This record gives sequence, structure tokens and C-alpha cells, in this order.
Amino acid sequence: MKFGREFETQMIQEWREAYMDYRSLKSIVKQILRFRLQKRPPPPPPPSAETAPLQAEGQEGGTGSAGLSRRISLYRAFSGLTNRASRSPRKSHKPHNPLSSKRHNHHHYHLFDDDEEQVILINEDESASYTTTFLSSAEEGGEMEVQFFRRLDGEFNKVLRFYKQKVENVMEEADELSRQLNVLIALRIKVENPNVHLPPDINSVSSAPSSPHATMRTPATSPMDVIREVKETEDKKVFKPAPVEILDHIKLKIEPETPLSTLKLMILGLPSEQTFSKPELKRAEELMSRAFVEFYQKLRFLKSYCFLNQLAFAKILKKYDKTTSRNASKPYLNTVDHSYLGSCDEVSRLMSRVEATFIKHFANGNHREGMKCLRPKTKREKHRTTYFLGFFSGCAVALAIAITVLVHIRGLTKSEGRHQYMENIFPLYSLFGFVAVHSFMFAADIYFWSRCRVNYPFIFGFEQGNDLGYREVLLVGSGLAVLTFGGVISNLDMEMDPRTKSFSVITELVPLALLVCLMIALFCPFNIIYRSSRYFFVGSVFRCLLSPLYKVILPDFFLADQLTSQVQTFRSLLFYVCYYGWGGDFKKRTHTCYDSEIYKELYLVVAIIPYWFRFAQSIRRLVEEKDKTHGLNALKYLSTILAVAARTIFEMKRGTYWLTVAVTTSTIATLFNTYWDIFKDWGLMNRNSKNPWLRDKLLVPYKSIYFIVMAVNVVLRLAWMQTVLGIKEAPFLHKRALVAVVACLEIVRRGIWNFFRLENEHLNNVGKYRAFKSVPLPFQELGGSKSV
Repeated sequence: MKFGREFETQMIQEWREAYMDYRSLKSIVKQILRFRLQKRPPPPPPPSAETAPLQAEGQEGGTGSAGLSRRISLYRAFSGLTNRASRSPRKSHKPHNPLSSKRHNHHHYHLFDDDEEQVILINEDESASYTTTFLSSAEEGGEMEVQFFRRLDGEFNKVLRFYKQKVENVMEEADELSRQLNVLIALRIKVENPNVHLPPDINSVSSAPSSPHATMRTPATSPMDVIREVKETEDKKVFKPAPVEILDHIKLKIEPETPLSTLKLMILGLPSEQTFSKPELKRAEELMSRAFVEFYQKLRFLKSYCFLNQLAFAKILKKYDKTTSRNASKPYLNTVDHSYLGSCDEVSRLMSRVEATFIKHFANGNHREGMKCLRPKTKREKHRTTYFLGFFSGCAVALAIAITVLVHIRGLTKSEGRHQYMENIFPLYSLFGFVAVHSFMFAADIYFWSRCRVNYPFIFGFEQGNDLGYREVLLVGSGLAVLTFGGVISNLDMEMDPRTKSFSVITELVPLALLVCLMIALFCPFNIIYRSSRYFFVGSVFRCLLSPLYKVILPDFFLADQLTSQVQTFRSLLFYVCYYGWGGDFKKRTHTCYDSEIYKELYLVVAIIPYWFRFAQSIRRLVEEKDKTHGLNALKYLSTILAVAARTIFEMKRGTYWLTVAVTTSTIATLFNTYWDIFKDWGLMNRNSKNPWLRDKLLVPYKSIYFIVMAVNVVLRLAWMQTVLGIKEAPFLHKRALVAVVACLEIVRRGIWNFFRLENEHLNNVGKYRAFKSVPLPFQELGGSKSV
């Protein structure tokens, strides 16, 4: 892989604009190369007849022209093993400091050996900005090299400013974490032994351990022996752990995380006194542990940022040297090494301190477990995933072909039991079809997010190393498709047994067995079938069910948006309950669900539930963040709820009045949702952007794609017209099949929406250089200041 592509792959995508622009510098080097090739003298003409005998003599040794060149090279002057013999005797060898003198408050670096031609002069001003003077600008084509160094200086200064700012930020954050840890230590003393009386010198400390391995806890006789913390700075000033009295001046900022605690807070309010209980200590330790892990990740990112940029400067300068036959890389890279980017070791030292502190306080002195938390394993692609994906995909295709052949051979499309099958069995299997289609669309989203370098694991908050790639999601979808098609083949009988006047009980229970297996796989406690991802999904679903009582985060409202496109899946679940419960006789494939008043009411309710999740989440965010945008978003979902309710009632009752209400509410909801999709969720239709009617930054290289998906989104948003126009059947499609097709189109629309929604979220993170999750710290001073 070429360095430019590897550089873009390894960079932190949210900091993309802060990295050195390797592509632009490489393009300038290519311009210089093209110019030099054009100015190169033409090759010598081919040998004439007179010179042919001379060539024949030269080829007598059997070596050809290559052998002639080799013989000539034997008589060249020997340059010496250390290249010192090539120095001219006329040059003086005066010792000099490579970092030469200051002139007019500027640092002038002459980083050349005596035997080298001086090419550039690098100046550093008082603001630590570097300017390079190209000394051969008068040469032909020199203006392009001047442009190269001007651009190189701009990129170097940009990288320096960004790196210095980030290092200053992490140093401030390190101070705050130190203060928070002191309070945590005091809280541990208070909780574990609240009656302890500390002597005046109990907080004296010794020197810090030199390595993380030296931080193993030893058996202690008092809580202080266990939690005594050590800190020592370069100037040997020792900071003692905070005394227990500091707890009188702080309060815990632990937010309620359960619905019960949220309701308790809403009813009773904040407690007037601090309790300093063990649950609070445990929660504070969890928050501090997460804060240290996230802080360590920042340090790793900063170290990677520094290394990659230094490597990029070395690569581009060597490419320049190779193109121009100059030696500018040595002085410039020496400058890079002596700059803040190359000489600052604060990040490395801070990483060592964080490792030692985390292992001691949050890993019980276990170095392996501590480093496992700080440096989670990177995800490795498994060959068996690819193998099983191909296997299940092939099986699914083969089963689909088998179903098609069986239907054609048996003439099932013209069978008398066709209508009975479509009314009773088809809705049961369509549930799995909706889930499989959504899995395939989400796998496609993950694939294109990866291609466009959208950092979706960070946006969703997936645990590093446990996030699913598109292969894993495709594997789940293809496995579900295999089970579904296998079940369909077992239920293709259209005629009842004439002797028992019923269908086989075993085959009629296959759809229910598949649903039970799906639920068991989802809630299985064993570490199989991607347990961490399953639990992440189940947790998000649970928080959606209790939306107003949980703090809203992106994975939760993103999942709720997915559920709004799975309304027909919820209705299929309701049909399962009715068909195998109170309203059906599955042995004879008959039911009275559609005539049941209870079923009709629940049919309306389950269609509204997903939109209620998003409505409640928007209200919660409006109350917490005081942002009117969330209020408008809540109105959007309220309009959708009214439209879905009106269409459902019209579907049951018909009539001009309900037709008018359904068309009106659906039109308003469609306009509202379409505007929100394009303008808010996707951030498009900006007339004054660099890309007219789109946005300033785009990840898809073809602008026409954005206009196409906007049009497709509008068309698919109008799928509700199938209901109000009374279109119940289509050629070769039963009405239940038509409902399933319309539901699949909505899932496809949602899959398209997913990609551009996360693209916009990623670009917002890039614009704000937001590459880390914000972890709330547990302690705050009673006066309300941020630091403790």
C-alpha cells in the first residue's frame, strides 16, 4: 500500500483537517517532476552504421552495453566508506553549531554539512512559527519549489499549533483528574472507615513507583495503606492526597441512571445532605475509571498524531529530494525533531503516569487487567466469518430457488388454498423477512461508512474491538434468511389432510418455533452469537421503551428511528399473539383477528409506539438541553403519529371524512418529515455552500448521488398513498404481499437515510475535532465551579 493511502487510513478521522495535507504537497512535487522531465535534454540518437563496429567490439566479452558501463565504473574515484574522501580539499572544516545564531529576534537554522550545497534557510519567529527561504529560487522552475516550501511551512505550523493546543488541553484535564482522584481517595476513607482519625502526618507520601509493575498492592492494616496515592513532579514538589475534610466542600454529580431513580429525583428532588454511601462510592469509581480510560485514549491518539505527521514530513521531503536531487530533507527534519512536535515528551510521560495510577486504583494492582482496560484488543477479521457468510448466503439463494421451483411445479399460485396461505402463513414469515432486509441494509451502511471512513463505532459508542463489521451483520441476516426459507418450504402445503381435516401440527408450529429461537438467541446469556452486541441492542431497546426516564444518547434515538420503519414488524408480532392465541385456529389455518375489536385497537397502538419513542425522547432533550430544535422535532413525530392513526382508522372504517383526515395529516407529516430529513438530518440544500444546494463537505465523491437520494427519499415517503388510494392488490401480488413490499420499501428508505444521517454526524464531529466521548466527572465544588 502506498504511504498516502496508508496515511489517510491510519489518521484519526475527526482530526483529518489538522493533519499534514500530504496529497497537496505530493501534487506540487509531481509538478516539479513533470517540469524537470520536460527540460531534460533529449536522449542521444541511435547508433549509425559507422559506430556499429565499435559496438561489436564492446560486446565481445558477452556483457553488452551494461558490461561496458560496469568496466567504466571500475575506474571512478573511490568516495570512501564514510563519504569523507569526496570532500574538496579547498573547503575549510570549521566547527559550527547546526542551530546557528539569532538575528533580529529570529532563529536562523543552517543545517548543512560543509561539503553540502546550502538549499534552504529555516527561520523561527517569536510565536514559534517556521518560515523556510529557498535559496535557489532564481533557477529555472524555482518558483514551484518556493511554492512547495511555502505550503510545507503552512502545514508544519498548522500541525504544531494543533498539537500544542491539544497537549495543553490534556495537561489541564490531567490536573482536573488528579483533583477528582484526591476526592475519590477521601471518599474511600470516609466510606470504608468513617470514624478513622488521621494523624497530622498520615498524608505524607513517598516517591512514585517507576513502573506500572511496581504498583501492586500489599496487604494493608488500614484503608489508608490501601488507597494512599503518590504524586511527584519534576521539581520534586510533593502533592499530598486530599484530607477527608474536603468532602465538606464538594457534592456528587452522579446523575440518575434508572427509571426508579429518575422518578425519585423528579418527585423528591435532590437530597439536602450528602450521604457518602457505598453505592455512591461505587458509581463514582465507575465514572472515574471511564474518565481515565477515555483520557488514556486521548493520549494514545495524540501520540499517534505526532508520529504520523513526523513520518509524513519525512516521506514528502525524501520524495522532494529524490525528484530535485537536492538535500533539503536533512535540515528540515532536524528542525522538525527540535520543534515542539518532535521534542515534547509530556504525552509519553503522562501515559506512564496514567497507567500506574489506573492499575493501582482501578485494577487492584493487576497490571494485565489494567492494561487490558486501557488498551482494548483491536478487532481481528476471522476467516470463519467469511466462510460461514459464503455458506449461508449460498444456502439462502439455493432455498429461494427451490421455493420458486416448487411453487411453479405445484401450481400453488392458482391453488384454492393460496388465499388461505397468504392470509394466515405469509404474515408470520414476513416478520423474519423485514428483519433480514433491515440487516442487509444496515450491513450495506456499515460497508459504505467504512469506505468513506465514517467513524461509526465512535458515534454509536461501541466497545472497541467488539463492534460488528458488515460481514458479521450479513452473516446474521443470511443465517436468518436460511431459517426463514427452510420454514417456508415446510409450510408450502396448501391442502389439508382429508382424514383429519387439518394441517400438520408440527409444520404449523414452525413459524412460532422460529420466533422463539430468535428470542432465545437474542437474550442468550452465553458468550456466543456476538453477545456484547446483542446486549448493547437489548439495552438500547429497553431505554427506548422507557424513553422519558432515561437520558437520551445517539444510539437510543437512532434505534428508535429504525423502529419507526418497522411498524409492520410490530403488527406481525401482534398477529402472532392473535393467531396462536385467542383469535385463531392454527391447525386449520383460520383466524378471526381482523374482526376482533381488541385486535383493531392494538393494531393502531402498535403502529404508534415507535413514533411515541421518538416523541418522548425529543421532549426529554428539550427539557434537558433547552434547545427549541428538539421541540420542533417532537412536533414532527406528533404529526406522524396523527397521520398513522388517521390512515389506520381509514383503513378500518373507510368513508369520505376519514379519507380527508388521512390525506391531510399524511401530507403535512410527509412535508414535515421530508424537510427534516434533507435539511436537518442530512444537512443538505445549503444554497451558499461550496457545493451548491448540498453542503460544504461531502464524503461521496459524486455530487449527483445526493440529488438522486433526495428524490428517492421523497418518492418513498409517499408510500402511504397506497393506503388512501385504496390500492390493495397488484398484478401477481396478493394484498398481504403488497403490504410487505411497501414495508420493505420503507426499510430501504431508512437504510439510505442511515448513511447520510451518520455522514452528517461524522462531519459535525470533524468540524469540531470531536474524537472522544465526554465522561461526566463525579465531583463538583459546592460553589458550582467545574474543578474540585
